[in-house]
Amino acid sequence: MMGVIAGFFSYETNKSVVVKSWSVGIINRVVQLVIITYFVCYVFLYEKAYQVSDTAIESSVITKVKGFGELNNRVMDVADYIYPPQGAGVFCILTRIIVTDNQFQGRCPEVRALSDCKITGNCSRSSNETEGHCEIEGWCPAENDESMLEFKDFTIFIKNSIRFPLFDVTRGNFPSTLNITNCTFDKDLDPSCPIFRVQDILRETQQNASVLAKKGGEIGINIEWQCNLDLNIDRCVPKYSFRRLDAPFENNTISKGYNFRFAKYYKTEKGTEFRTLHKAYAVRFDVMVTGKARKFSLIPTVINVVAALTSIGMGTVVCDVILLNFLRGAEQYKAKKFEEVFGF
Repeated sequence: MMGVIAGFFSYETNKSVVVKSWSVGIINRVVQLVIITYFVCYVFLYEKAYQVSDTAIESSVITKVKGFGELNNRVMDVADYIYPPQGAGVFCILTRIIVTDNQFQGRCPEVRALSDCKITGNCSRSSNETEGHCEIEGWCPAENDESMLEFKDFTIFIKNSIRFPLFDVTRGNFPSTLNITNCTFDKDLDPSCPIFRVQDILRETQQNASVLAKKGGEIGINIEWQCNLDLNIDRCVPKYSFRRLDAPFENNTISKGYNFRFAKYYKTEKGTEFRTLHKAYAVRFDVMVTGKARKFSLIPTVINVVAALTSIGMGTVVCDVILLNFLRGAEQYKAKKFEEVFGF
């Protein structure tokens, strides 16, 4: 009991022992060099631990599409093939539209020829046909799936404004001095131009325009902001990247691509309702904005400098473990390092 009490009220202080050993000295300096290299190269230069960061980016995206195409012997402009028309960050370019005009409720033959009709039991067949068209009950005439739209020469204008609330910094994706009337985005020659050709986007994502126009699909346009606010603010500019978002389903046997239906309803003079049905295959574009801003701050700098200086002492710990356990003369080192002095 007295030993426990005496140990509790004892005092320990460091004692410096100089070990004249090349091997231990080299190990000590190597460990210290590794620790210093780690903090300087990784913590401070790569991770930039002397800065505080803001990832809560606020963003606004406005889009406009331009171009003309021809579908079902009609000239199509942006009001015809963009859905929805508001110019938001998610929009569709209709690449294939199947229009079924003047549908009334009733019975009519299906478009596909079938040998066995199981819907109404009636079959419509001309004298020279071996297979007939099954009669269906619903909106007539039935939908006819034949049309295609080439769209690769259209252009997409993207206007993106962002704000980092922690630093109250606001930026736009192109400078006000840029003449956008005669520029087209090129990641090497003109990376600041906000006008993108659909064909260039498809080339970046390695997509076939005709296949995509037939089945539809989803393309992601990512705008990434990486801003070091310790540098000139003009260097805070976005980088663009593109990818096929529905790639995991590209080879599915069902639910391939992207399509939807919509209808326009009318009434005859007698009050009978009829409609024009549209089945649209589209390329859906999702404009996504991500980003991070960094700026020097004294608090993380002090914390990481203190951590670096403290970690340098790990060299002493490693050398003590080696001296006390693995080298010859360990007992002699213990006697020199640990010494008891009794009270007087």
